[in-house]
Amino acid sequence: MSLFNVFQVSSSALTAQSMRLNAVASNLANADSIISADGKPYRARQVVFEATPMGNSELSKGVRVRQVVESAAPPRLVYDPKNPAADDKGYVAFANVDVVEEMTNMISASRSYQSNVEVMNTAKTMLLRTLQIAQA
Repeated sequence: MSLFNVFQVSSSALTAQSMRLNAVASNLANADSIISADGKPYRARQVVFEATPMGNSELSKGVRVRQVVESAAPPRLVYDPKNPAADDKGYVAFANVDVVEEMTNMISASRSYQSNVEVMNTAKTMLLRTLQIAQA
């Protein structure tokens, strides 16, 4: 794999992790919401990745977002009979967002993003040093 393929692979990972961070941000922003745009409780979203060939070589594979799926977990029910959104039993259905899980996803995605930036910086440094050697 050439150093130029490293930039393609890392770039694809940066894009994928950026989408993952956006999904986490959306989930955290809606963690305490009762109703989403469709009138139902907000459902947490997760990003699904898949490997994809990069360039002309089968040796280098990048990553891309295959789909964004909604969590199948049931909504979080809170007993609050005075709330106007309460059902006939007095429960209010909140978003099915697990804040601890989302924070873990955020840390993982940001570290993956940071690692890929470091890979790109290292590849750039190697290319610059190669050019310096060639000039000497």
